[in-house]
Amino acid sequence: MRPATTVRTAAARLAACALTAVCLTTFPGLYNAPAARAAPSPSASPEPPPVPVDPHAEVLELEKGAELAPPVVVDILSVSGDLSGDSGREESNEDIKLTLQSEVLFAKDSAELSGSADTRIAEVAEEIRENGPQKVTVRGFTDNLGAYAHGKTLSTKRAEAVHNALAAKLGASGIAYEVVGKSEDDPIADNSTEEGRKKNRRVEISFGRGTAT
Repeated sequence: MRPATTVRTAAARLAACALTAVCLTTFPGLYNAPAARAAPSPSASPEPPPVPVDPHAEVLELEKGAELAPPVVVDILSVSGDLSGDSGREESNEDIKLTLQSEVLFAKDSAELSGSADTRIAEVAEEIRENGPQKVTVRGFTDNLGAYAHGKTLSTKRAEAVHNALAAKLGASGIAYEVVGKSEDDPIADNSTEEGRKKNRRVEISFGRGTAT
């Protein structure tokens, strides 16, 4: 019979082996040597040069009998304004629209041009003269405060005041005028804020461009 000490030692070794086997199975990297540090990845290769295009390739040729469509002139619109927001302009190939805020031209709830308005009106008249249009449209606008009918009357009177000042400066130019009061219609900003209402209280002067000879 083996001594008890020998039996206990053998049992301990068997338990240690079993534990090692379990660990190696469950955690296979536990007894592994440290892995070698991965080599740095090579730097990205430069993008290949563009593929040369053959101008004689069939894919670039029109089908037999086909013709290019006639060229189309696109009407380009330019929008600008001054830093204060008191004036603005929109230009296309055919038309110009100048916008003046009411505060620049009139006192509050008034249709009488202020003394400082004369300079702005003179600038507009000079630009109209340079273009020589057959027709000028003057539109007045208000915000949405107050009754619509009151805004209609006020915006019409303001448009008429600007028209009269322009006609006086341009003299017998043969220009036909259209004068319209729009009240709160066609807002360009949010009427729920004073900043927006200020932008909506305005006078717009529209005319054709480049027709002068």
